[in-house]
Amino acid sequence: MEDILSSIDGFKRWLKGRTGSLADAARFLTDRISSIDADVRAFARIDAERIARRASGLEKAGKKGRLYGVPVAIKDNICAKGELTTCASRILEGFRPPYSAAVVEKLSAEGALLIGGANMDEFAFGSSCETSCYGPTRNPWDTSRIPGGSSGGSAAAVASGEVTAALGSDTGGSIRQPAAMCGVVGFKPTYGRVSRYGLIAFASSLDQIGPITRNVADCAAILEVISGYDNRDSTSVNMEVPRYTESLSEETGGLTIGIPGEYFRAGIAEGVRSRIDEAIKVFRDLGARTVDISLPHTKYAVSCYYIIAPAEASSNLARYDGVHYGYRSPGPGGLEELYTASRNAGLGEEAKRRILLGTYSLSSGYYEAYYLKAQKVRTRIADDFREAFKACDCILTPTSPTTAFKIGERVDDPLTMYLSDIFTIPANLAGLPAISVPCGPGENGLPVGLQLMAAPFNEETLIRAASAFERNTEHHKLRPEGL
Repeated sequence: MEDILSSIDGFKRWLKGRTGSLADAARFLTDRISSIDADVRAFARIDAERIARRASGLEKAGKKGRLYGVPVAIKDNICAKGELTTCASRILEGFRPPYSAAVVEKLSAEGALLIGGANMDEFAFGSSCETSCYGPTRNPWDTSRIPGGSSGGSAAAVASGEVTAALGSDTGGSIRQPAAMCGVVGFKPTYGRVSRYGLIAFASSLDQIGPITRNVADCAAILEVISGYDNRDSTSVNMEVPRYTESLSEETGGLTIGIPGEYFRAGIAEGVRSRIDEAIKVFRDLGARTVDISLPHTKYAVSCYYIIAPAEASSNLARYDGVHYGYRSPGPGGLEELYTASRNAGLGEEAKRRILLGTYSLSSGYYEAYYLKAQKVRTRIADDFREAFKACDCILTPTSPTTAFKIGERVDDPLTMYLSDIFTIPANLAGLPAISVPCGPGENGLPVGLQLMAAPFNEETLIRAASAFERNTEHHKLRPEGL
């Protein structure tokens, strides 16, 4: 069964060769998910009968799109009409959206078998998938460790062979970091390339939906389907979508790769640094030229992000009041007491921390000192990248400074937890496309991720470079033991 779910093409061949209905295949898949997920807990919920009905609907429709029958996990913050969608938070208990996200519509139009409820950090607030109200997801490579976050459920579901592909959202690294820690491929598109309509917002100027898959070719295929202009999203960019699957390549001749010194200093685990150094050599052997570049404002990225993102989260989460939908406190009292009790019981500790941080930085007397200054630093970070791309086609860095850490190891140390995203945050601040691909095991045998970033709307460059690396190495073929 492992080979069947290792690629979109492999799954299609299996589906074509089997007897029985698509609904039968769906039941087979959900039974498999249930058996694996007892240990991994990649999903907050699985509604097997609803999935089987969806499969029957696809079969009756008679139209076989590019992803017909392919099981795709959907992160719990992406709306599907009538499907329970909670952002892994008690405050959205029982919420079933009256509409579907643009990406859900696009996948459905191509016949994908959507499997919702992939677990995540509450409202995407986290780097470890431990803040979910459903409990933590576990890394398939070592179930005592985190899978990364916030799209930890999506990455774990792909890595464990429960689904062929998944959608996640990336605000500061939430697709790329769990992809790296679970040994799979994760792609954050350019801000505006994929519609955010139907994505429950964390930080609206940073959030972006993207795919997680076993290989670069599948990542390109999913990205090709979900990209494109949407007039329901005011930040969606009206540009033609390239045929990303035509950018796949086995060579990198003529490509110039920038190596930023700021990303290769103290704090990187020895095993991570070794794998990245080896990856740089692979690119050189494939004909790519490497140049040293500087991104001097990178050192301010984490501080900048943790002012801007919580400020936007504070504004976005103000709508969860216990009145319109979701959890409502049963206690007596007036309207203010209802708000307070509902939010206190419905939101987790990390959500409360970020709301408080964001509200503080937006408050009178502090807006100019914190939020406005952070936005100016964000512009400087984007300027650094614009200057760097004059000298190179893409930039190579580690995805994460370490491999997956133990569950509970950093939960009481938010500052150390926040530094898990130190290499991924700058791409979000600058609105850049970025991909993480497996580049071998670290010193502890756990996966290490290689990150590539390119100028806005240059996703083809990343697909070409990542594909060439993948086709000339064996790292993407490694699987967790027993899966």
